[in-house]
Order: sequence, then structure tokens, then C-alpha cells
Amino acid sequence: MAYDSNNIFARILRGEAPCHRVYEDTATLAFLDVMPQSDGHTLVLPKAAAENLFELDDEAAAAVMRTGKRVALALREAFRPDGLTVMQFNGADAGQTVFHFHLHLVPRYAGQPLRSHGRGMADGALLAEQAARLRTLLGS
Repeated sequence: MAYDSNNIFARILRGEAPCHRVYEDTATLAFLDVMPQSDGHTLVLPKAAAENLFELDDEAAAAVMRTGKRVALALREAFRPDGLTVMQFNGADAGQTVFHFHLHLVPRYAGQPLRSHGRGMADGALLAEQAARLRTLLGS
């Protein structure tokens, strides 16, 4: 499958679709998932066009992991989760629904099961408040 430059993440990267940004640098963008599995669920993606891990170059992979760690530290401070799950899917059969490489950083809270992936939209005002908290911590 060839990279689809009209996927939602490519459109977000070009500024053609909105997102609740928490961090951005020259190589990556992090924003809140609009259908979060838990409070603070954040996506980290490279600005480079890559459908999956197999297509991602080493520099972009390193940049995503650096940003992922930075955002994870801010999530820990902002949301005080009991744990953090890092997920990444490659291909439809693995659960990938947007075909632009991305990491999921999902805060985990004791006694709270995860909400279904990609099912329910979160309240926009809540996401805006959460994104503002994270941007403050990340200095962005």
C-alpha cells in the first residue's frame, strides 16, 4: 500500500485539520487523541511520511522516541497515572486505523479499565484544558 497523503494525520501535519497540540518540534508532533482510551491519551508522530514502522527511517524513529519520552514525563506530572502503556500498530490486522506511523501514550489508572479504541469522541473543552496543562509542562 502506498502512503496516503490525505490521511487525517497528514492533514493535521499540514494544518488542514485541527488537533489539541501538546508538543511540536522540527521532526515530530504530539497531540491528544480525540477518541482517548484514558485521560491524557496522547499520540506522537513523525512529520516524515511513513505508513508504519517498516517505512520509518532511523532518524524519524529516534525523534519520535525522544518526543515520546518527553511527553510521557509531562503526562506523569500532569495526570499522576499509576502507569503508562506505549502502543504502536503496524497494519490493519495489527489494529492500525490511521496509516501514518504513530505512538500511543496511554496513561493507566488503577481500577479503571481502558475505554474502547477509536470509539467515542471526548469533550473538546476537556481536551483543550488537558492540552493546555501539558503544553505548560512541556514549555510549548
